[in-house]
Amino acid sequence: MGITRRHGGVAAAVLATALTVVGCTTTTEGGDGETAPQELTYVPAFFPVSLDPHNFPAEEGTQVAAQQTLETLVTYNDGEAQPLLAESWEYSDDELTLTFQLRDDVTFSDGTPFTAEDAKASLDRLIELDKALAPLFAAVTETRADDDHTFSIVTSEPLGTLLASMSLVFIGQAGAMGEDSYWRAPVGTGPFIVDDYVADDHVTYSRNDDYWGEAAQLDTLEMVSMPEVAARITALGTGEVDVISSIPPDQVAGVQDQDGVEFIQDAGYLYYFIWFNHNEEPFDDQRVRQAMWHAVDVEGIVSDLYGEGATAATAPIPQAAFGAADNGLYEHDPERARELLADAGFPDGFETSMQWPREGGPNIRSLGQAFISAWAEVGIDVEPLEKERASWLEDFGSMNWDLNLQTNTTATGDADFTLNRLYTCEADRLGYCNPELDDLLAQARASLDPDERSELYDQANEIMWEEAPGIFPADIQNNLAYGSQVRGLELPPNNRPYFSTVSIE
Repeated sequence: MGITRRHGGVAAAVLATALTVVGCTTTTEGGDGETAPQELTYVPAFFPVSLDPHNFPAEEGTQVAAQQTLETLVTYNDGEAQPLLAESWEYSDDELTLTFQLRDDVTFSDGTPFTAEDAKASLDRLIELDKALAPLFAAVTETRADDDHTFSIVTSEPLGTLLASMSLVFIGQAGAMGEDSYWRAPVGTGPFIVDDYVADDHVTYSRNDDYWGEAAQLDTLEMVSMPEVAARITALGTGEVDVISSIPPDQVAGVQDQDGVEFIQDAGYLYYFIWFNHNEEPFDDQRVRQAMWHAVDVEGIVSDLYGEGATAATAPIPQAAFGAADNGLYEHDPERARELLADAGFPDGFETSMQWPREGGPNIRSLGQAFISAWAEVGIDVEPLEKERASWLEDFGSMNWDLNLQTNTTATGDADFTLNRLYTCEADRLGYCNPELDDLLAQARASLDPDERSELYDQANEIMWEEAPGIFPADIQNNLAYGSQVRGLELPPNNRPYFSTVSIE
């Protein structure tokens, strides 16, 4: 397999930026000397379908909305857990029990004390709902509230990913989470209070003046629904809104040209993949999969479509995540692609199809069509199937597809989140199975040693790059645009901004 090497080592893990707090400033002085309220309007790329992060863990809008009012025991930053609601933690000698010591000065916004029962109930609920995050906790055999401020998790085997996974578990109130009404305005321990939520319209927050940490600087925060990208950009330029996210690459220049608008962009956890259905011929043949990768000038396509908004991928997870190796790029070699196809019994190519969801990611249609055009040059005729999201999800879940193009995210910033959930024999998400890969991933998941885990993921990455269970075109850059009056806004790699440190000048 011809591979072009690129310089660079394994990326350090970065997860959601730790909740940095600053001194409270609640108003800004107007031109007449009077103070104006600190109010900010944010337009997310995806409006929250709910405020329940346990029930909708894969909905980006829900996660962003929830984290303004709910908190986790830890955050994850630069590959290390940082304390939030937990002050400290330790593993037992056999590495099967992780015990957290919780802060004793925290209350929910209604004045109820935060205790270990809330931590236990939140993790229990997330596991019992059996949604997208539940597999991260498959090894958990027991959760315990040992006392008011001591919470323990027992696992059937050592679990080196447990702290990273706990950074995704939002803590709600133990006695209230079972009621639907709670999730219309969840009461949390965070810096903001939910005042109003109207589906497909807005979420309004006010500052939690009794927050256990440093109070937020904003008096009010509003998330509003604005589905059309052009409308968001116009609203930002006119000052109707203060912050917008996930600007498509072909519209970035227009945003940057606006007076009074700032633009930030950085590496993140979002990436594209094209999966092969290994249950169907000819994709059960590694030679065919490699041929389809060699047929495409991935680097050229990514550069043309995204400019600085993406980089050609060199691993099955983005480089911002812990455990991403630099495997180099598959060499663009159409002649080699034809040779591999002939060896596999397809000298004249074959016909197939590729599905993707409408509005499924930046330039997704153009990306799909560019790959289809390249495949046609080596005799592979691919029918494009752009589907409404509901139809695409149904077909995706039932394996009713040949090729599948979509975005995905390594939400914890750790390779385990993606590789163990998607590529093990037990996961069976695309018909791909390699016991050697399973063994490496199991060892990496169990280890508490970051260096050992990194080495194991290097080996796992190499296997996947050689066997090509899918094609991995691009790591997508995160971006935000905001009015120049906004101060303190940061862009975390998971693209889920916190607003507790933000102010209006």
